Amino acid sequence: MSRPRALVTGGAGFLGSHLCDALLGDGYTVVAVDNLLTGRMSNLEHLHSDARFDFKQIDINQPFDCGPVDYVFHFACPASPVDYTKHGIETLQVGSLGTFHALDVARKYKAKYLISSTSECYGDPLEHPQKETYWGNVNPIGPRSVYDEAKRFSEAVTMAYHRYYGVDTRIVRIFNTYGPRMQLNDGRVVPNFMKQALRGEELTVYGDGSQTRSFCYVSDEIDGFLRLAKSSEHLPVNIGNPTEFTILECAQKVLTVTGSKSKIRYEPLPPDDPKQRRPDITKAKTLLGWNPGIDLETGLKMSLEYFRKAVFEEKALQG
Repeated sequence: MSRPRALVTGGAGFLGSHLCDALLGDGYTVVAVDNLLTGRMSNLEHLHSDARFDFKQIDINQPFDCGPVDYVFHFACPASPVDYTKHGIETLQVGSLGTFHALDVARKYKAKYLISSTSECYGDPLEHPQKETYWGNVNPIGPRSVYDEAKRFSEAVTMAYHRYYGVDTRIVRIFNTYGPRMQLNDGRVVPNFMKQALRGEELTVYGDGSQTRSFCYVSDEIDGFLRLAKSSEHLPVNIGNPTEFTILECAQKVLTVTGSKSKIRYEPLPPDDPKQRRPDITKAKTLLGWNPGIDLETGLKMSLEYFRKAVFEEKALQG
């Protein structure tokens, strides 16, 4: 019996590379595609000798075809504020053109399809915690809109292919995820704090630090993706950790785990930065039997060696 074959777009990224690992562990053969705009080959170097894995450098904003596949996991998109601010046009393109092309592959080969969407679809939410039925409070023309609206549009395209063409689709809304293989200069909370704490620099907190986030360790997040992929649910599902922390509490956790004596520095809050972020995961629990198991302090400890090494390597490069 032949192994099922999965296509992962954005396979050299943080989540994409972990997904490739998990699919291989689940018995799939995997073809990963990435244009390496923000993905890194170092995230996949441990798979080079695996005959079940294939990497192709492809820009999916152009039509593409890697042959028959059973699953398409569409994870290509700049995801960090640093990346999507720098590559705003490319972010909009991959959310639109790239999504059409990934869906065309799924349609052609009658493959199951899962797209990585985001809690940013909820914007600066007026509902707390956020349920999948909430339509969001998003500024469609603000500096974050290149990411927020690209993801909202990609959800619309995905549902249209399901309704009009019968493509077997799934949509995961991802909440703040962290762990090894994140870029050090990612701009997101955990890498920022880990980098600053390990360098002995002040930790940058925006606003007064009372805004909240919910942090999910990467292995918990990937488990949720695989459970959703095997389900028959077509509407969006939140996958994230519902335990909520203020940004200040997160900073304190990082200082504890790293043993750093760094102080905290306050900066103005960026425009449209959400004040609250916490998933309602009732649907994921009920439908998928999914519940995250790794708390923030444990996950930070599991990530520490990776961030230590990344800080050391960056320092070595800078001489």
